[in-house]
Amino acid sequence: MVHNITSATRLLDLLTVFEGDRRVQTVFTCTESSALDEGTLEFFTSRGMLHIPWEEATVRKFDMAIATSRGGDLHNLRTPLIGAPHGAGYNKLLKREAGSGKREAGSGKREAGSGKREAGSGKREAFGLSPEWLMHDGRVVPSAIILSHDEQRERLAASCPEAVPVSVVAGDPCFDQLQVSAPFREHYRRALGIRPGQKLILVSSTWGRGSILASDDSDTDFLRRVLAELPVDEYRVLAAIHPNAWYGHGAWQLQNWLAPLTEHGLLLPVPDTETWKAALLAADGILGDHGSLTMYGIALGIPAVLGSFSESKVAPHSPMARLGEILPRLSARRPFLPQIEEAAAVQQETAELHQLRETVTSRPGESATLLRRLLYQWLELPEPVTPATPRLVPVPSAVPVGYSSPVERPVYVSASSGESRATVRRYPAPVQRRTMERHLAATHLVADIDDPDARWSRSADVLILPLGRPRHLDGLLSGEDIAARYPGCALLAIEESEDGCLALLRDGVRLRARWQGERPSWASAAIAASVVYDHALSTEHSPRPVRIQVAIGAETEAGLLDIALL
Repeated sequence: MVHNITSATRLLDLLTVFEGDRRVQTVFTCTESSALDEGTLEFFTSRGMLHIPWEEATVRKFDMAIATSRGGDLHNLRTPLIGAPHGAGYNKLLKREAGSGKREAGSGKREAGSGKREAGSGKREAFGLSPEWLMHDGRVVPSAIILSHDEQRERLAASCPEAVPVSVVAGDPCFDQLQVSAPFREHYRRALGIRPGQKLILVSSTWGRGSILASDDSDTDFLRRVLAELPVDEYRVLAAIHPNAWYGHGAWQLQNWLAPLTEHGLLLPVPDTETWKAALLAADGILGDHGSLTMYGIALGIPAVLGSFSESKVAPHSPMARLGEILPRLSARRPFLPQIEEAAAVQQETAELHQLRETVTSRPGESATLLRRLLYQWLELPEPVTPATPRLVPVPSAVPVGYSSPVERPVYVSASSGESRATVRRYPAPVQRRTMERHLAATHLVADIDDPDARWSRSADVLILPLGRPRHLDGLLSGEDIAARYPGCALLAIEESEDGCLALLRDGVRLRARWQGERPSWASAAIAASVVYDHALSTEHSPRPVRIQVAIGAETEAGLLDIALL
């Protein structure tokens, strides 16, 4: 039973226990009870999943049914039902429709089925552990309720004691998969386009009010801020968007809203794949909220800061509520980078976080064995003789890049240098709010001469003429020509090859910059041009030949750049 894309992706984690067993035929259906079930049929079709209408599912007799949500008229099934969570345990609350005993997602269709449900005690109890979602007409609907940790059974006993006898603590298959895949971190980083020496910041947004995407006046503000403040050569930023937000608004709409950020480097994978798992394994830090991905990240030991956290959406006394108490909140008055660096420095040794990590599963590494045992018992089939083991997270087949531009994107660059060393940091210019960004002090603007937004080329300190565009050269052979056409330009850098560039200064001086020896992966004509610009500014008299050791951060491999007079 698929409630929406979110429940479908977790359901696939469970169904791996049947891989290779031709005795088991699986059929899928959508309960048609979610306000956020857009894309479900396409999900079935694109994966070749045999599916039937919900009405047919309720009248046919199957050997077993599995659901990772409680929405829909599950009590109408003529089949033993196995219920499981679709996140990191049972941590969320859902609102009740006044007077009806039903629940809703917050807009559009209601979240619960149309059947009568138990009224419950009115307490704020976790979705999936309360009578409203487990009982119908005085009986427990699921034949078995899968829990990932013993503490969930304690909360179940307090909220719905009738369901305790059918509860089974079977661990967390998603976390076990992440754990067994962790040694292959470098494979996931390469697949996501993370260069050696770069760090990946994962921004995780759940759905609804109070999430990262919905907690500010601008849907892109948290993402914009992280992308704006982190040097582009040292950091990559990936947004993991909850499927309910992605399909609730529509994939096109989310991609359209975030296009100004994906154009400047934001990685935005489709959420119905396992790329988010690969991103977690590749991540160096998380800006999260009250979604399950933040909890999984903490359990993996990844430093995290909360950009948003909605206490009203979180079940009291749950591990997620504890996460909200422990993790630091992102301050608007301080830069993001030192905040995530501080989290990295202290969180590994924090006893409270260590205890919180333990609440994700009380059967670490055992979920495949326990789940297969449970499901085959209900099927009344002997288990396969091969051991039950977690599948590795698949390596993404393509880098999730939203936009690739044929022109060099404009950047603000700091190129602090000494006598023979320069450290370069570049920041995407169009996502900055210049009057507010402290990291832009003492920077110069670098832009492509053909940028379609003429504001950048006309105001740039350094103009880049990439390789293969010789048409400009006839009219730009002197400093006067450059000044006449581009008033802000102090240096025109003509890319000659991957090894460097020819630099024309406004005063007529010409320099050639070439990378020497083994060129670092980040070295480019644009970075060379910024070093030349800084060298020319810092020289009291005319620029002179020099060899400069260039780095893009304190810990990156340096490259050697020779600057020669022509």
